[in-house]
Amino acid sequence: MTTLRLRPEGPADADPVRRVLAGAFARAGVPVPPEVGLVDELRDSDAWIPELAMVAEYGGEVVGYALLTRVRVDPGQFPALALGPVAVAPHRQRIGLGVSVVQAALEAATELGERLVVVLGDPAYYRRFGFDRADRMGLSSPWSGLGEPWQALVLPPTLSGEVGVPRGEVVFPPPWSRV
Repeated sequence: MTTLRLRPEGPADADPVRRVLAGAFARAGVPVPPEVGLVDELRDSDAWIPELAMVAEYGGEVVGYALLTRVRVDPGQFPALALGPVAVAPHRQRIGLGVSVVQAALEAATELGERLVVVLGDPAYYRRFGFDRADRMGLSSPWSGLGEPWQALVLPPTLSGEVGVPRGEVVFPPPWSRV
């Protein structure tokens, strides 16, 4: 029986993660999808949180990826997270690995006491995790004009207590401006 293992990305996973991203985001005429470079740049930035870069290993092969990195909400520089990219190798898609790796990343974020996650993606997909339109929560970003795909999720509070969620502009680290 093939087993699924969900875990934080380790140093030896960089190349397998690049292959997963390249396969999942492959587009005609684009030799290397921008998502590959985004993850490489985020790894070398202050936005990187090693515990929140999750891989899905299926049968010993890295086949899925979900990344949460630091963003801030202004005013006040409230810490939040951005989800993305999320990818599954083409030969392992449509069997629930994407859902599993995203759920693992969100659970890890909750355990770390994080409160807010934003994502730009398919509302039908991300709704299953509890995401809703970010503009309804008073959050804006360079992608706000896209409407429903700009989403946010308030994570459950940890034992340390409830902390309010801010309203304002979500500020992404520089690597995101090149995607």
